[in-house]
Amino acid sequence: MSKAKKFHFTRLLFTFFISAALVSCSSVAVKVSDDIQAIFDKPIYGKAIWGLRVVDLDTGKLLINKAPRYPFLIGSVRKIFSVGQLLNEVGPVHQYNTPVYWTGQLDSAGLLNGDLILVASGDLTMGGRTNPDGSLAYTKFDHNEANSIGTAILTEPDPLAGYIHLAQQVAQAGVKEITGNVIIDDRLFQPFDFRGELQVTPIFVNDNVVDIAVGATSVGSPASVASRPISSALTINNTLLTSATGSPNTFALNPEPPALVECIGLPGCKATVTGQLPIDFVPPFIGNLPFVQTLRITRPSNFARTVFIEALRAAGVKVEAAAVAENPAQSLPAKNSYNFNAKIAELQGLPYSDDAKLILKVSYNIGADTSLVLFGLTKGVDNINDALKVEQRNLKKHYGISKNEYQFVDGSGGGETRATSPSVVRFLTKMRRSPSFSAFFDSLPILAVDGSLEMVTDFRSDPTLIGATGQVRAKPGTYIVGSDSGLLLKAQALGGYITTKTGRRLAYQLVVNNVEISSLDDVIQVFQDEGTISAVLWRDH
Repeated sequence: MSKAKKFHFTRLLFTFFISAALVSCSSVAVKVSDDIQAIFDKPIYGKAIWGLRVVDLDTGKLLINKAPRYPFLIGSVRKIFSVGQLLNEVGPVHQYNTPVYWTGQLDSAGLLNGDLILVASGDLTMGGRTNPDGSLAYTKFDHNEANSIGTAILTEPDPLAGYIHLAQQVAQAGVKEITGNVIIDDRLFQPFDFRGELQVTPIFVNDNVVDIAVGATSVGSPASVASRPISSALTINNTLLTSATGSPNTFALNPEPPALVECIGLPGCKATVTGQLPIDFVPPFIGNLPFVQTLRITRPSNFARTVFIEALRAAGVKVEAAAVAENPAQSLPAKNSYNFNAKIAELQGLPYSDDAKLILKVSYNIGADTSLVLFGLTKGVDNINDALKVEQRNLKKHYGISKNEYQFVDGSGGGETRATSPSVVRFLTKMRRSPSFSAFFDSLPILAVDGSLEMVTDFRSDPTLIGATGQVRAKPGTYIVGSDSGLLLKAQALGGYITTKTGRRLAYQLVVNNVEISSLDDVIQVFQDEGTISAVLWRDH
């Protein structure tokens, strides 16, 4: 046999034994505790499949390895990849700042014979979630999920704060009148479809929704209806009445979610609140009014332009252009051609660590998708499809995760998003060694403390588990579809970290697929079961 053939044969033999060893290792499922197995064996999970992988971060030891090869649906656990990679690329303190430029002629008297242009940067909050102390405002029931869960708790800051601040800067710079137009430059990246609801661009106003907050008054009287942000871009008509105790709740929005508000930018755009609200109505989960629903703004550049013009006028700047009109993007100069000396205002974005916290704490889907596109921009691509491709290369190169270990369709975990448990835990393990880990770790929901894990508290009924409070940080993922028998919980997952009772640091993914359920209450119980399993891992390791 020639040396070349011997080398080839030896390499094949080596590869075979390594592969066999890996298969053997991955096939050995370390036995879970009786407490965890008892949850796996509940009747509700009779047709479901569970996965659980637990690794000791300090020793690298594999502690539990249930169903390692199964391509689990993971839902929003996918967001850890989008957010983690962008954090590593730009750093936690990076800010997406939004400048405003003028074109034409600006004279000493403050007359601008030209246009004022706000250049969208991908700032997710535009000052609308900034507390007085500079921290990020979020609640355990975010308005982005108001229509799916049945209500929301609104944050305190003014969602138009960033636009107001920019307008005040323009006025303070001496601009008194604008004879041209006000334009939103939203060309940072190519628009992408978000689940059939809107084409996402890099401009945001109140997460591109209008909040409708409803309260009962007295029987037979109009119910209280408050909307935000208030703008001439959309008028809310209220015909909702407060009805008697025990009467049916027939509250409705027209257009009805998930129908979309497509008339933004056209004069006379309206939505109507109709029906009746029982005086004793109690919203789900929260237990008190107001009852909150949202309307999706499908043309965010038009909406942003309107609220910016209104803010300019409120700041004392005369704007001749109509506030409610199509964003005149055709009048923009060449992309990236702005004169630095013509920058007249700039909104400082929150550090991306805060954006990461918003996305992961409340599972902000559009923010995660946008983060994927922003990651793509760091690699020279400007659309979501190419961003997925460069992400694939990045995961292989820097995280050792091959494309056959996952299926990502967007940046947020929509649809048939899948990943094996080893790939999720490997990413978590690599993130722990990155310079941005502290920000990543802080952005994850905390068991029984905040974010989407705040409500997971059933484990506390066991005195041996109550100490797990605050010791588990994980991103949940949920995927529910209709089925012939009612509902199918296709995925409920957790991916994150546990600091155990003895001080060990673990990375884990816990996931169940294909649970037949009858109501949202069943979903909550599955969520609680996964919280209890996480607490058992805290106690037993």
